[in-house]
Amino acid sequence: MSGEDSFNTQDLQTKVLKSEYKRFYLDVKENTRGRFLKITEVLTVNTLSRTKNKITMALSSIEEFRDFLNMFAEFYNNLGPTPATTTRDGKLKSEFMKKDDKRYFLDLKENSRGRFLRVSQVVRYTRQHVAFPAILLVELRNTINEIIEEFGPDDNIGVQSMLPKSRECKVEQKKFYFDVGRNDRGVFLRLTEAKNNLRQNITIPRSGWKTVRDVLSDFCNYDEGYSVMPITDPPSPAFKDDSHDGASF
Repeated sequence: MSGEDSFNTQDLQTKVLKSEYKRFYLDVKENTRGRFLKITEVLTVNTLSRTKNKITMALSSIEEFRDFLNMFAEFYNNLGPTPATTTRDGKLKSEFMKKDDKRYFLDLKENSRGRFLRVSQVVRYTRQHVAFPAILLVELRNTINEIIEEFGPDDNIGVQSMLPKSRECKVEQKKFYFDVGRNDRGVFLRLTEAKNNLRQNITIPRSGWKTVRDVLSDFCNYDEGYSVMPITDPPSPAFKDDSHDGASF
């Protein structure tokens, strides 16, 4: 089951942008975490279509995304037709934006095939990206404007902003991520253990946080100088291993 399916995702609107060899689908969707935009890049060659890449973005982030598109469109329009001065990897201009546990890198680049805007989404150790031909920048910005005008701010912004912010810590060679979310069963904590490219998740319902805290508190009182660790009466189990509760967009 995909992350979208596990959150009962509904399709609200689809817009399509076309270039010579690509189509871009901008899908406004909604699930129990709120509304979001999914951008899918499809390569079209000889009437055949192949999905190449996709990214997602909370609807509460797209105004900032639109503002960056304005900047990139103006910068692109002021470039001359001849090859511009770039960095070694062909970058002409770069910007960065962050939303919760997702980071977005926007890079206007140039190579032998022309100029394009690459939008990369990074979540933990996973990176996805879509690449728009630079000639579509104004059309993309206008399409994002239409979505903002029709849907406005995300209805779930207030609820999500009241949740604790994500935290992370490093212990020896492992990283641990703590993300609070909400679905149709209520508020939960998703705890992710990451080492190299391996990840494991557990989710703890809000009702079990204090119970888990008490257990951890007992373990924190452990003294390695003693062979027996004094503990209180064990509480009843209050959490389960169910990564679907914490699936992302």
